[in-house]
Formats: sequence, C-alpha cells, structure tokens
Amino acid sequence: MDQARTNRIRIALLLGALALFALLYAPQPVLPQFAEAFALAPGTVALLISAATLGLAVAAIPLGALAEVVGRRRVMIGALLVAEVLGLLLPWVPVFPVLVAIRLVQGIAIAGLAAVATAYLAEETGGKNLGTAMGLYVAGTTIGGMTGRLLGGVVGDFAGWRGGVLAVALLAAVCTALFVVLLPAEQNHRRKPLALAPLLGGLRAALRDPVLYAPYLVAALGMGSFVTVYNVLGFRLTAPPLLVPPALAALAFLAYAAGTVTSTFAGRAADRYGRTRVLLGGLAVTVLGLLLMLADSLGVIVVGLVVFTGGFFAAHSVASGWVGVQASAQARGQASALYQLAYYGGSSVGGVVGGAAYGAWDWSGMTALLCCWLAVAAVAVWVAQVRSRRSRRAGARRAPAGAAAASAGLAAGAGRCRSS
Repeated sequence: MDQARTNRIRIALLLGALALFALLYAPQPVLPQFAEAFALAPGTVALLISAATLGLAVAAIPLGALAEVVGRRRVMIGALLVAEVLGLLLPWVPVFPVLVAIRLVQGIAIAGLAAVATAYLAEETGGKNLGTAMGLYVAGTTIGGMTGRLLGGVVGDFAGWRGGVLAVALLAAVCTALFVVLLPAEQNHRRKPLALAPLLGGLRAALRDPVLYAPYLVAALGMGSFVTVYNVLGFRLTAPPLLVPPALAALAFLAYAAGTVTSTFAGRAADRYGRTRVLLGGLAVTVLGLLLMLADSLGVIVVGLVVFTGGFFAAHSVASGWVGVQASAQARGQASALYQLAYYGGSSVGGVVGGAAYGAWDWSGMTALLCCWLAVAAVAVWVAQVRSRRSRRAGARRAPAGAAAASAGLAAGAGRCRSS
C-alpha cells in the first residue's frame, strides 16, 4: 500500500478526532458561566454535555449503516462539517432550551465520524499496522478533549461562555478544513444498495460474534469508569482535607496528555506483542491508577490520575482497533457503530451510576465499584481470547481433514478415468 496515502489517512483522522472531541466537550469548562447567565442549577446546565453524548450514542448505529450505503468518507466529512457549523452557531443562541437542542443535533452529527472512523481505517489500511493508526486516532481524541476544555476554560475566564465556546469552535474549524483536504477517497469500500436486509444482516453478524462482546464491554465499563472519575474529581479535590482552589483543580484535565502518549504506544505494542496482552495490561494500569487515588495526598492523587488516564486510553485504543480486525467485512461498519454505542452509552449510564456511588459511599466505595467494572471487562477479554484460540485450533484440525478428503476424491476420480 502507498505509504504516503497511509500517512495522509492517519494525519487526517487525527485532526478529525481532535475537532470532534473539542466540539463535543466545548461547553464543559464554562458550565459555571452558563449557569450564571441563564440562572440555572449545575445539574440542569449539565444537559449541554449529556445531550451531545446522548445524540452521539443514539445515532452511532444509523450513521454507521448509512456509511455502508453512501460511502464512509462522505458521511465523515458531512458529519464533521455539520457539527462545526453548529459549533459556530452555538455562542449566538440566547435561549437555553434551544442550546440543548442544538447540542443534541451536534452530538448526532459527531456520531458520523466517531462511528465510521474505525471501519474506514481497517479497510483502507488493509489491517496493516492498524494498531498504530488506531493509536494515532485515539491520540487525537485525547488531544481534542484536553485542548477543547483548556482553551474554552482559559478564554471563558476573560470573554465569558460565548468567547470560550467560540474559541473552541474556531480551533475545530481549522482542524476540520485540514481533515476535508487530507482524507483520501475510499479505495477498498464497496457501497451497498439501499436495502434494509443487508444492513440488518451486518448488525446481526456484529451482535452474534461472541468475541466482539469483549471490546464492547471494555468500551462501556472503561468509559463509565473514566467519566465517573473526571465527573467527581473536582468534588474530591476541593473538599477537606485537600481544599484545592477550583481554578487549580480544573488543571486536572492536563492528565489527558497521558492518554495521548499511551494510546499511540499501546497501538504499536498491540501490533508487536498481541492485542490481548496489551489490552489486559492497559486495564491493569487503569486499576492501579484508581488504587493510587485512594491516598489523601495531592501528589499521589495526581500521579494516580495520570496512571489511570494513560491506562484507560491504552485499553480503549487496542479495543477499538480489535473491532475493526475481528468483524467480518459485512459487519465491520455496524460493529464499529456498536462499539461507539457501548462507549458513549457507558459514558452516560456509567457516569450517573458512578456519581451516585460516590454520593452514597464516598471515594473509596466508588473506587471499589469501578474496580469491579474493570475486572469484568478484563474477564471478558480473557474469555474472548480463549474462544478465539479454540476456534483457530478447530479450524486447523478441519483443514487437514478437508485436504485429505479432497485428495481422496482426486485419487478416486483418477482411478475412474484410468478404468474407462
């Protein structure tokens, strides 16, 4: 495969992921300004985040299926352009319910890139060094999530929520323009006719493959754990005995940089050492970070947060790439969409459940719950590996038997020819 084309794909999807996640979380750092401007409670103003993630989760499967029909590049570019236009419109809307509605539609649009990128990568790279390419894509998601939050928060301190949101939208606009220019047209995708049966068949195949449930569970339980920690961390840092000022507590988002590094490293390591080993290692590191954060020392908590973040994004990078390799050609798009549904569904549900656990049992009880979630994900990965190994062994045993039968058939045919 042309290496220059492969590099264009990698860079384009990194930029697309940066724009996607910057737009997705743009309002988060200026939620207090939103609350003050619209006289709303924190729980109500948080709808600006949950509406977007809900839209993304709901639209992942339909847009993944649409990409099979009209082409993956077309869906990704159209989706990101719509999300960008809505991001530029957002600062000028004076009515809060309309803001929430726009965020819902923006989340739906963002799903067009999030749900399709993995399948596009798997097809256009032919699976070669997919872990490395997927690691770069996930690195873009971490850079976008961190940059959007920090930029919006810093500008928002001087220019209010409108300035903060607009600054993020302008950054995303530059990334979107480069994404459109760099992303090559498909060479390996064969568009399917607009027929419901093949699309449902692909979805059915993605659901029937038991091995795929492992990355789905990693996505749901891992993201649920991740969102829970970042949702309640501010409460932990600003409360006794730590009493960290809120402005400094917001710098915790810098820990996202660890995910940028580990997601790229984990993708390369999976190509070299095997995805199961690296994925289980990533989950173990995530648990280690959680355990470190049990300490009441600010320095240890920060170290634990970095370890936790790095471990999660390493696991996510490998799990998302696993879907693209494991799914059949018929089900690749739908399997990628199901992964995104699990990822953002886990974010929505897991964040609520984990937050309730923190309120009921404090940080230690919440940590115990999250460790259980991650343990379940690790067991699912191990079971999937055992099933894959057994399936390969069964296939290897069938192959010689089939070859022997074919040889016997040829010999019998030759005998009949000689006798005639």
